[in-house]
Amino acid sequence: MRAIRVEQHGGPEVMDVADIPEPVPGPGQALVKVAVAGVNYMDVGARQVGGPGWAPPFLLGVEGAGEVVALGEGAATADGPEGLAVGDRVAWFYHPGSYAQLAAIPVTSLVRVPDGVDDETAAAVMMQGLTANHFTTETYAVRPGDTAVVHAAAGGVGRLLTQMVKARGGSVIGLVSREDKAPVAKEAGADHVLVWSGGGFEDRVRELTGGEGAHVVYDGSGTATFRSSQLALRPHGVHAYYGPFMGVPSFAVTDLPNSILLSYPMVQHHVRTPEALRRRSAEVFAMLAEGKIGVRVGGRYALAEAAAAHTDLESRRTTGKLLLIP
Repeated sequence: MRAIRVEQHGGPEVMDVADIPEPVPGPGQALVKVAVAGVNYMDVGARQVGGPGWAPPFLLGVEGAGEVVALGEGAATADGPEGLAVGDRVAWFYHPGSYAQLAAIPVTSLVRVPDGVDDETAAAVMMQGLTANHFTTETYAVRPGDTAVVHAAAGGVGRLLTQMVKARGGSVIGLVSREDKAPVAKEAGADHVLVWSGGGFEDRVRELTGGEGAHVVYDGSGTATFRSSQLALRPHGVHAYYGPFMGVPSFAVTDLPNSILLSYPMVQHHVRTPEALRRRSAEVFAMLAEGKIGVRVGGRYALAEAAAAHTDLESRRTTGKLLLIP
Protein backbone atom coordinates (compact mmCIF):
# COMPACT_ATOMS: atom_id res chain seq x y z
CA MET A 1 0.00 0.00 0.00
CA ARG A 2 1.01 3.65 -0.29
CA ALA A 3 1.56 5.92 2.68
CA ILE A 4 3.31 9.21 3.47
CA ARG A 5 6.52 8.46 5.37
CA VAL A 6 8.95 10.89 6.99
CA GLU A 7 12.58 9.73 7.31
CA GLN A 8 13.89 12.98 8.80
CA HIS A 9 12.37 16.19 10.12
CA GLY A 10 12.22 19.15 7.77
CA GLY A 11 10.14 20.90 5.13
CA PRO A 12 7.44 19.41 2.90
CA GLU A 13 10.15 17.88 0.73
CA VAL A 14 10.84 15.22 3.41
CA MET A 15 7.40 13.69 2.85
CA ASP A 16 7.94 10.50 0.86
CA VAL A 17 5.18 8.60 -0.94
CA ALA A 18 6.29 5.12 0.10
CA ASP A 19 5.12 1.64 -0.90
CA ILE A 20 5.03 -0.37 2.31
CA PRO A 21 3.52 -3.72 3.36
CA GLU A 22 -0.15 -3.70 4.23
CA PRO A 23 -0.74 -3.62 7.98
CA VAL A 24 -2.20 -6.68 9.71
CA PRO A 25 -4.74 -5.95 12.46
CA GLY A 26 -3.61 -7.22 15.84
CA PRO A 27 -5.76 -8.12 18.83
CA GLY A 28 -8.39 -5.44 19.43
CA GLN A 29 -7.63 -3.70 16.13
CA ALA A 30 -9.60 -3.12 12.93
CA LEU A 31 -8.05 -2.83 9.49
CA VAL A 32 -9.59 0.24 7.88
CA LYS A 33 -9.52 1.24 4.22
CA VAL A 34 -8.92 4.97 4.47
CA ALA A 35 -11.40 6.96 2.39
CA VAL A 36 -10.35 10.42 3.63
CA ALA A 37 -7.55 11.65 5.89
CA GLY A 38 -7.61 15.06 7.56
CA VAL A 39 -4.68 17.50 7.38
CA ASN A 40 -3.82 19.36 10.59
CA TYR A 41 -1.21 21.80 11.88
CA MET A 42 -0.21 18.99 14.22
CA ASP A 43 0.96 17.08 11.14
CA VAL A 44 3.09 20.05 10.09
CA GLY A 45 4.66 20.24 13.54
CA ALA A 46 5.32 16.49 13.63
CA ARG A 47 7.02 16.75 10.25
CA GLN A 48 9.07 19.83 11.13
CA VAL A 49 10.25 19.21 14.69
CA GLY A 50 8.71 15.98 15.96
CA GLY A 51 7.96 15.40 19.61
CA PRO A 52 6.87 12.42 21.72
CA GLY A 53 5.87 9.60 19.38
CA TRP A 54 7.18 11.38 16.29
CA ALA A 55 10.77 10.12 16.00
CA PRO A 56 11.67 9.27 12.37
CA PRO A 57 10.87 7.18 10.52
CA PHE A 58 7.12 7.54 10.95
CA LEU A 59 3.91 7.75 8.95
CA LEU A 60 2.09 11.09 9.01
CA GLY A 61 -1.53 11.86 9.78
CA VAL A 62 -3.74 11.44 12.86
CA GLU A 63 -7.41 11.38 11.73
CA GLY A 64 -9.64 10.09 9.00
CA ALA A 65 -12.67 8.11 7.97
CA GLY A 66 -13.10 4.88 6.08
CA GLU A 67 -14.48 1.34 6.03
CA VAL A 68 -13.59 -1.65 8.18
CA VAL A 69 -12.20 -4.40 5.92
CA ALA A 70 -10.85 -6.86 8.51
CA LEU A 71 -10.87 -7.41 12.26
CA GLY A 72 -8.17 -8.64 14.61
CA GLU A 73 -8.80 -11.03 17.48
CA GLY A 74 -11.38 -9.67 19.92
CA ALA A 75 -12.10 -6.58 17.82
CA ALA A 76 -15.68 -7.59 17.11
CA THR A 77 -16.60 -7.28 20.80
CA ALA A 78 -14.12 -4.64 22.04
CA ASP A 79 -16.13 -1.56 21.01
CA GLY A 80 -19.17 -1.75 23.25
CA PRO A 81 -21.68 -4.60 23.46
CA GLU A 82 -22.49 -4.72 19.76
CA GLY A 83 -18.91 -4.73 18.47
CA LEU A 84 -17.66 -3.76 15.04
CA ALA A 85 -18.23 -5.58 11.77
CA VAL A 86 -16.56 -5.67 8.39
CA GLY A 87 -18.23 -3.02 6.23
CA ASP A 88 -18.86 -0.56 9.07
CA ARG A 89 -18.09 3.07 8.28
CA VAL A 90 -15.85 4.50 10.98
CA ALA A 91 -13.85 7.60 11.86
CA TRP A 92 -11.00 8.08 14.29
CA PHE A 93 -9.32 10.62 16.53
CA TYR A 94 -5.54 10.71 16.89
CA HIS A 95 -4.18 7.59 15.22
CA PRO A 96 -0.66 8.25 13.88
CA GLY A 97 -0.23 6.88 10.38
CA SER A 98 -3.49 8.06 8.84
CA TYR A 99 -1.90 9.39 5.62
CA ALA A 100 -2.19 5.92 4.11
CA GLN A 101 -4.43 3.67 2.06
CA LEU A 102 -4.90 1.27 4.98
CA ALA A 103 -4.51 1.61 8.74
CA ALA A 104 -4.69 -0.90 11.60
CA ILE A 105 -6.45 1.05 14.36
CA PRO A 106 -7.47 0.03 17.89
CA VAL A 107 -11.25 -0.24 17.95
CA THR A 108 -11.21 1.90 21.10
CA SER A 109 -10.08 4.78 18.87
CA LEU A 110 -12.91 4.28 16.36
CA VAL A 111 -16.47 5.56 16.25
CA ARG A 112 -19.20 4.60 13.83
CA VAL A 113 -20.16 7.28 11.32
CA PRO A 114 -23.91 7.99 11.18
CA ASP A 115 -25.63 7.34 7.86
CA GLY A 116 -26.34 11.05 7.36
CA VAL A 117 -22.65 12.03 7.58
CA ASP A 118 -20.41 11.51 4.55
CA ASP A 119 -16.78 10.41 4.82
CA GLU A 120 -15.33 13.85 4.10
CA THR A 121 -17.39 15.50 6.81
CA ALA A 122 -16.60 12.75 9.30
CA ALA A 123 -12.87 13.04 8.67
CA ALA A 124 -13.04 16.83 8.88
CA VAL A 125 -14.67 16.99 12.32
CA MET A 126 -12.77 14.39 14.31
CA MET A 127 -9.65 16.27 15.44
CA GLN A 128 -10.95 19.80 14.98
CA GLY A 129 -14.57 19.16 15.96
CA LEU A 130 -13.66 17.29 19.13
CA THR A 131 -11.10 19.99 19.91
CA ALA A 132 -13.71 22.74 19.55
CA ASN A 133 -16.21 20.70 21.57
CA HIS A 134 -13.70 20.32 24.43
CA PHE A 135 -12.72 24.01 24.29
CA THR A 136 -16.30 25.29 24.51
CA THR A 137 -17.43 22.94 27.28
CA GLU A 138 -14.57 21.91 29.58
CA THR A 139 -11.78 24.40 28.87
CA TYR A 140 -14.33 27.21 29.14
CA ALA A 141 -18.04 26.41 29.31
CA VAL A 142 -19.51 29.11 27.08
CA ARG A 143 -22.73 30.63 28.45
CA PRO A 144 -25.33 32.85 26.79
CA GLY A 145 -24.02 36.41 26.59
CA ASP A 146 -20.32 35.46 26.79
CA THR A 147 -17.85 36.95 24.33
CA ALA A 148 -15.13 34.76 22.82
CA VAL A 149 -12.13 35.84 20.76
CA VAL A 150 -11.34 33.18 18.15
CA HIS A 151 -7.95 33.26 16.44
CA ALA A 152 -7.73 32.02 12.83
CA ALA A 153 -11.51 32.22 12.65
CA ALA A 154 -11.55 31.21 8.98
CA GLY A 155 -9.56 28.03 9.60
CA GLY A 156 -10.77 24.54 10.41
CA VAL A 157 -10.72 24.81 14.22
CA GLY A 158 -11.65 28.49 14.16
CA ARG A 159 -14.82 28.01 12.10
CA LEU A 160 -16.01 25.17 14.32
CA LEU A 161 -15.20 27.13 17.47
CA THR A 162 -17.15 30.09 16.14
CA GLN A 163 -20.17 27.93 15.32
CA MET A 164 -20.11 26.14 18.68
CA VAL A 165 -19.79 29.39 20.65
CA LYS A 166 -22.78 30.77 18.74
CA ALA A 167 -24.75 27.55 19.32
CA ARG A 168 -24.19 28.01 23.06
CA GLY A 169 -25.48 31.59 22.98
CA GLY A 170 -22.16 33.45 22.95
CA SER A 171 -20.82 36.13 20.62
CA VAL A 172 -17.57 35.91 18.66
CA ILE A 173 -14.82 38.34 17.75
CA GLY A 174 -12.94 36.53 15.01
CA LEU A 175 -9.35 37.26 14.02
CA VAL A 176 -8.22 36.52 10.45
CA SER A 177 -4.90 37.15 8.75
CA ARG A 178 -6.22 38.55 5.45
CA GLU A 179 -9.17 40.58 4.21
CA ASP A 180 -10.37 37.83 1.88
CA LYS A 181 -10.81 35.51 4.88
CA ALA A 182 -13.20 37.85 6.67
CA PRO A 183 -16.32 36.68 4.77
CA VAL A 184 -15.51 33.07 5.71
CA ALA A 185 -15.43 33.96 9.40
CA LYS A 186 -18.63 36.00 9.02
CA GLU A 187 -20.37 33.10 7.29
CA ALA A 188 -19.46 30.88 10.26
CA GLY A 189 -21.28 33.33 12.53
CA ALA A 190 -18.62 35.73 13.84
CA ASP A 191 -20.25 38.92 15.13
CA HIS A 192 -17.13 41.01 14.48
CA VAL A 193 -14.08 40.17 12.34
CA LEU A 194 -10.70 41.84 12.80
CA VAL A 195 -8.09 41.50 10.06
CA TRP A 196 -4.93 41.25 12.11
CA SER A 197 -1.50 39.62 12.14
CA GLY A 198 0.41 39.17 15.38
CA GLY A 199 -0.41 41.06 18.56
CA GLY A 200 -1.85 44.50 19.30
CA PHE A 201 -5.54 43.67 18.92
CA GLU A 202 -6.44 43.95 22.60
CA ASP A 203 -7.61 47.58 22.38
CA ARG A 204 -10.10 46.72 19.62
CA VAL A 205 -11.43 43.79 21.65
CA ARG A 206 -11.95 46.05 24.64
CA GLU A 207 -13.75 48.61 22.46
CA LEU A 208 -16.08 45.91 21.18
CA THR A 209 -16.83 44.68 24.71
CA GLY A 210 -17.55 48.05 26.29
CA GLY A 211 -14.14 48.16 27.95
CA GLU A 212 -14.66 44.87 29.79
CA GLY A 213 -12.64 42.44 27.66
CA ALA A 214 -13.56 38.96 26.47
CA HIS A 215 -14.60 36.04 28.65
CA VAL A 216 -12.36 33.63 26.74
CA VAL A 217 -9.71 33.79 24.02
CA TYR A 218 -9.07 30.67 21.92
CA ASP A 219 -5.50 31.21 20.77
CA GLY A 220 -3.71 28.76 18.50
CA SER A 221 -1.64 31.39 16.71
CA GLY A 222 1.67 31.02 18.53
CA THR A 223 3.86 33.13 20.76
CA ALA A 224 3.36 36.38 18.79
CA THR A 225 -0.22 36.65 20.04
CA PHE A 226 0.27 35.28 23.56
CA ARG A 227 0.48 38.61 25.43
CA SER A 228 -2.25 40.40 23.48
CA SER A 229 -4.63 37.48 24.00
CA GLN A 230 -4.21 37.87 27.75
CA LEU A 231 -4.60 41.65 27.67
CA ALA A 232 -7.84 41.21 25.71
CA LEU A 233 -9.45 39.31 28.61
CA ARG A 234 -11.59 40.61 31.46
CA PRO A 235 -10.63 39.70 35.04
CA HIS A 236 -10.94 35.91 35.51
CA GLY A 237 -11.25 35.43 31.77
CA VAL A 238 -9.73 32.28 30.28
CA HIS A 239 -6.82 32.22 27.85
CA ALA A 240 -7.01 28.87 26.04
CA TYR A 241 -3.57 28.61 24.44
CA TYR A 242 -3.36 25.54 22.21
CA GLY A 243 -1.09 24.16 19.54
CA PRO A 244 2.30 23.41 21.13
CA PHE A 245 3.90 23.15 17.69
CA MET A 246 3.23 26.88 17.27
CA GLY A 247 5.66 27.63 20.12
CA VAL A 248 5.45 27.67 23.91
CA PRO A 249 6.38 31.00 25.53
CA SER A 250 8.27 31.35 28.79
CA PHE A 251 6.88 33.79 31.35
CA ALA A 252 6.69 34.51 35.07
CA VAL A 253 3.43 33.93 36.90
CA THR A 254 3.42 37.62 37.83
CA ASP A 255 3.26 38.46 34.11
CA LEU A 256 -0.35 37.25 33.98
CA PRO A 257 -2.65 40.30 33.92
CA ASN A 258 -6.01 40.96 35.52
CA SER A 259 -6.33 37.74 37.54
CA ILE A 260 -6.84 35.81 34.31
CA LEU A 261 -6.86 32.03 34.05
CA LEU A 262 -4.45 30.30 31.67
CA SER A 263 -5.28 26.93 30.13
CA TYR A 264 -2.94 24.88 27.99
CA PRO A 265 -5.32 22.22 26.63
CA MET A 266 -3.64 19.17 25.11
CA VAL A 267 -5.12 16.98 22.39
CA GLN A 268 -4.75 13.86 24.55
CA HIS A 269 -7.12 15.40 27.10
CA HIS A 270 -9.99 16.13 24.69
CA VAL A 271 -11.27 12.55 24.93
CA ARG A 272 -9.39 10.65 27.61
CA THR A 273 -11.36 7.38 27.41
CA PRO A 274 -13.15 5.38 24.70
CA GLU A 275 -16.44 6.27 26.40
CA ALA A 276 -15.60 9.98 26.20
CA LEU A 277 -14.65 9.57 22.53
CA ARG A 278 -18.02 8.02 21.70
CA ARG A 279 -19.95 10.56 23.77
CA ARG A 280 -18.14 13.62 22.40
CA SER A 281 -18.29 12.32 18.83
CA ALA A 282 -22.04 11.77 19.21
CA GLU A 283 -22.40 15.38 20.37
CA VAL A 284 -20.49 16.66 17.33
CA PHE A 285 -22.42 14.43 14.91
CA ALA A 286 -25.69 15.61 16.50
CA MET A 287 -24.69 19.26 15.98
CA LEU A 288 -24.03 18.45 12.34
CA ALA A 289 -27.43 16.77 11.98
CA GLU A 290 -29.17 19.74 13.63
CA GLY A 291 -27.42 22.25 11.38
CA LYS A 292 -25.67 23.96 14.30
CA ILE A 293 -22.26 23.38 12.73
CA GLY A 294 -21.06 22.75 9.21
CA VAL A 295 -17.75 21.95 7.56
CA ARG A 296 -16.08 24.01 4.86
CA VAL A 297 -13.59 21.95 2.82
CA GLY A 298 -10.77 24.25 1.78
CA GLY A 299 -8.96 21.78 -0.46
CA ARG A 300 -8.86 18.15 -1.58
CA TYR A 301 -5.56 16.50 -2.48
CA ALA A 302 -4.52 13.08 -3.68
CA LEU A 303 -2.26 11.18 -1.26
CA ALA A 304 0.73 11.89 -3.52
CA GLU A 305 -0.04 15.62 -3.18
CA ALA A 306 0.31 15.64 0.62
CA ALA A 307 3.39 17.87 0.43
CA ALA A 308 1.39 20.43 -1.56
CA ALA A 309 -1.35 20.31 1.10
CA HIS A 310 1.24 21.08 3.80
CA THR A 311 2.71 23.91 1.73
CA ASP A 312 -0.72 25.45 1.25
CA LEU A 313 -1.62 25.07 4.94
CA GLU A 314 1.61 26.68 6.12
CA SER A 315 1.15 29.58 3.70
CA ARG A 316 -2.13 30.49 5.43
CA ARG A 317 -3.66 30.91 1.97
CA THR A 318 -6.33 28.35 2.74
CA THR A 319 -9.62 28.49 4.63
CA GLY A 320 -11.54 25.61 6.15
CA LYS A 321 -10.37 22.00 6.27
CA LEU A 322 -7.82 20.35 3.97
CA LEU A 323 -8.32 16.69 3.10
CA LEU A 324 -6.29 13.90 1.52
CA ILE A 325 -8.07 11.32 -0.65
CA PRO A 326 -5.97 8.10 -0.73
